[in-house]
Amino acid sequence: MNASLIQEQLQQFILATVNVFNSPEFYSQIGIIVLTITFAYALSLLIKKHSPLLRQPSHKTSLFSIHYGIYQIKDLLFPLFIILFMAMAIDFSDHFIKQSWLVRTAEGLAVILMFYLFILRFVSSYFIKAIFKWIAVPVALLHTFGLLNYVTTYLDSLYIEIGNIRLSAYGVARVFVFGSILFWLGRISNIVGQNAIRQQQHLDLGTREVFAKLYQVTLFVIIFILLLQAMGINITTLAVFGGALGIGLGFGLQSIASNFISGIILLLDRSLSIGDFIELADGRKGTIREMNMRSTTLETYDGKDIMVPNEQFITTSFTNWTHKNKKQRYSINFQVAYSTDLHQLFKLLKEVVASHPKILTGPDLPIEELPDAEISGFGESGVDILIEFWMEGIDDGEHRVGGDLLLMIWDALKEHQIEIPYPQREVKIVKVGESSIF
Repeated sequence: MNASLIQEQLQQFILATVNVFNSPEFYSQIGIIVLTITFAYALSLLIKKHSPLLRQPSHKTSLFSIHYGIYQIKDLLFPLFIILFMAMAIDFSDHFIKQSWLVRTAEGLAVILMFYLFILRFVSSYFIKAIFKWIAVPVALLHTFGLLNYVTTYLDSLYIEIGNIRLSAYGVARVFVFGSILFWLGRISNIVGQNAIRQQQHLDLGTREVFAKLYQVTLFVIIFILLLQAMGINITTLAVFGGALGIGLGFGLQSIASNFISGIILLLDRSLSIGDFIELADGRKGTIREMNMRSTTLETYDGKDIMVPNEQFITTSFTNWTHKNKKQRYSINFQVAYSTDLHQLFKLLKEVVASHPKILTGPDLPIEELPDAEISGFGESGVDILIEFWMEGIDDGEHRVGGDLLLMIWDALKEHQIEIPYPQREVKIVKVGESSIF
């Protein structure tokens, strides 16, 4: 009986299919689809041929990104026009032919085509491309042909139960797909959003960093909540989870919480900024390259990164060399012989130091910032000389001038025959009777 019933249903399906294919409404819809595709292709070809923005990519100008973005969407014009014209064709078919199922199916396929081309053109991640290609596109096809509900119902019937937890194949697939898409969109949104915030030149650097980090935290919280919704977890259950998390923070995660809160404080009070040169209490120093919610990265001039927990900047002292003023004062100490003409020497040293291109000098500077040379003391072997000068930045890396100045001073002293004395001792021989005391 079951075999005969199946055979009868199959014959009815074949008969209905033949009737559909032989109906004038079917061929009328095919004609509408062919005309719509032809018109969409001709219009897209015409626009690409006569639009200067779509003929060739632009060179790098101030509007490079906008121009290049417009050029990239040229391959989407054809399916986009198909979708627009199919929408109008559906109304036309419903009005004159009294049915439009085939035109609607063609419109769904055009949407899938545009979706597929968009992924190939604008998504660079191989993993995301694979998800869209092997999961999203088949799902869209099933939806277009009205089979999606049957497939999801079947996948939902494949499940296992662990206590009160029900895990179905449909639920696992949904979490995997939506979780991957959410994390990909979150990463892209995080990069784009933080770059947009950091490009707001009317805000100072510290304020931009504060907003960028707050945007990052907010975005991750939203993604986490959406992922919980995709998993079917009720948000109200987070109250219990929040209590457990609070206990965990109080015991095992207090260091992480302390660094996180310290990072917020540092960003808000603006005591540190990207580009500041920091010297820690233990002598390590470097330029701040990145400020995260847990730690701050110092880049040294010898190519190393120092990861400093944010809490250390709150609980210990440190020196910020360049936070408020990029100008720094440095000094050089050496000795000359007591026979040296110091007046001539000081004039010579000031000229030598001022001739270095990175040393600040000129009539517009205050007298305390001009290169200076003076006596700092009288030593056992010679006169102690102190040279002071100001420069922009730290005397290291690209602004390193100490070694250059020492060589320039050495050459100037040799040229003018000015002596740097060796250590000297005066020995007196005193005779007492027949013995001598040294």
